[in-house]
Amino acid sequence: MIPRVLSFNGQSDIIRELKNIKVDEYGIKIMLPKADSFLIKICDVSSIAANILKQEMLSLGGDVAISRNSITGKDKKTSCLIMGNLIQLSRLTNKLKLQPFRLDEIGKSLEKAIANYRRNKFLIKCRKYTLNTDKKTLLMGIINLTPDSFSGDGLLNTPERTDSLEKIIFEKAEQMVKDGADIIDIGAESSRPGAKPISEKEEIKRVSLCLKLLVKKFKIPISVDTYKPKVAKVGLDLGASIINDITGLKEAKMRKIIAEYKAAAVIMHMKGMPRTMQANPQYHSLVGEVISFLSSAVDSAVKDGICPESIIVDPGIGFGKTLEHNLTILKNIKEFKVLGKPILLGVSRKSFIGKILNVNPEERIFGTSAAAAMAIKDGVNILRVHDVKEIRQVTKICDSIINN
Repeated sequence: MIPRVLSFNGQSDIIRELKNIKVDEYGIKIMLPKADSFLIKICDVSSIAANILKQEMLSLGGDVAISRNSITGKDKKTSCLIMGNLIQLSRLTNKLKLQPFRLDEIGKSLEKAIANYRRNKFLIKCRKYTLNTDKKTLLMGIINLTPDSFSGDGLLNTPERTDSLEKIIFEKAEQMVKDGADIIDIGAESSRPGAKPISEKEEIKRVSLCLKLLVKKFKIPISVDTYKPKVAKVGLDLGASIINDITGLKEAKMRKIIAEYKAAAVIMHMKGMPRTMQANPQYHSLVGEVISFLSSAVDSAVKDGICPESIIVDPGIGFGKTLEHNLTILKNIKEFKVLGKPILLGVSRKSFIGKILNVNPEERIFGTSAAAAMAIKDGVNILRVHDVKEIRQVTKICDSIINN
């Protein structure tokens, strides 16, 4: 008999395996947390606290990796890599809560991070709508009301059209809904690298036209992709349910407007602004910095009255990030689960796919599908896409495998 090294997608898979070998229910309850293991990194821990943390975890049968010089006290601070299963970590957090040297804070943050990381199901409140991520990856279909979209699908880039713009918008949205879109996202200002901003007046004009056509006709949430509070307010007045802000709700006025309307918010990370964001972006610790930004933005949003169940996070693929940065985020996308929020990902037709495959935006459907499939496996809840029909097929297969 060849031993198998098992790979589990959450506790439900562990339970199924235990039941397959006929472990009794009481035994499953005892063994389940022992089979659920974690590797957790904490940065900037004082050497004193790190040594206590290591000793406590060793006493529980786990371990903590710390810098060599922190053992002697030469390093005043160190990063810690905690290794243990769920039952060991649960006992550790209880011990840390009684300790000095800010170990009580570490215990509380560990407890919260583990709970968030293990969460897979979200009910997202979007005004009169509620989106459910349980057993289904949601799709946000993109409608670009721009002449200069990077993907080539901007609806203002068709001067040869014979139909009215209103008809084109309506038919595009209708097809997206038919193909399985759960949300429609309206963008009236291009956010491609190097894009110039448009006036508030022009953006409002474009958004208003679209919302008046779609809100009453389609019974799904409509999102407005904007970072301007006045545009957001007009959009919400016309029935939008979500504000998708590429600046991560940087402006307090934006946060307060979203809270007032009880709308949902997509908080995205971007380094710089579209016009300059790709000018040699650099990070000391990419994933850690993006998670830290999003965490702080979520806290500010909640503080200003946005419902915690209405917040979605987006790491911002392609926004102030190189090819290598984008791949690093995608490889480590599961880490964003510690935020305890639904994760939205926008990889559709992005330039990193074009650079890898050397193809134009309209030829990037297979690259988009591959990135989407891997992201779904690692816990992404919402995909922002141009090609709804094709990516819905991807999500159905991935969701079926994960939920089997």
